[in-house]
Amino acid sequence: MSDPRLKPLFDHLKEAMDNAVDHAANEFTKIRAGKAHPSMLDSVKVDYYGSLVPISQVANVNTPDGRTLTVQPWEKNVLQAIEKGIIIANLGFNPTNDGTLIRISLPMLTEERRKEIVKKVKHEAEFAKVAIRTIRKDVNENIKKAQKDGVPEDEAKTAEAQVQKTTDAYIKKIDDLTAAKEADLMHV
Repeated sequence: MSDPRLKPLFDHLKEAMDNAVDHAANEFTKIRAGKAHPSMLDSVKVDYYGSLVPISQVANVNTPDGRTLTVQPWEKNVLQAIEKGIIIANLGFNPTNDGTLIRISLPMLTEERRKEIVKKVKHEAEFAKVAIRTIRKDVNENIKKAQKDGVPEDEAKTAEAQVQKTTDAYIKKIDDLTAAKEADLMHV
């Protein structure tokens, strides 16, 4: 590719596809494999003196082991509000309040639940692949426009082949991320 009019298209192509892969990877981290992680409570809001605030602003959330979350409030009088916030968030957790901290035990995932989660992972992966294919289509259309504006036909064909090669590489990245997440989910 020696035509300078095509270089910005490839810069856009790689940046947009990197964003699609990063987004998929980020979505995969939100899908939990039954292992305790403090971010599981990120959506919990606590009534703190009349204002709803994220749990991270009123307590420390820790994972003493792979199946347990503990919530240690900074003020003891907020303990009930934290417990209520966890219940209202409807995350499927049953918090246990011992008077000083809240413990949440995560149940083992059943085989059926693991398969449901894998379906969700594959669904997210397909969204990412569609995004990558859409980017490919847009760049190929821009290559055709550039060809009409004077880019030689053989340059355009070479560029389209490079776009397909890049697309295949990014689809493989998504497939690799998906396989790794699926293996993590199915590991008992």
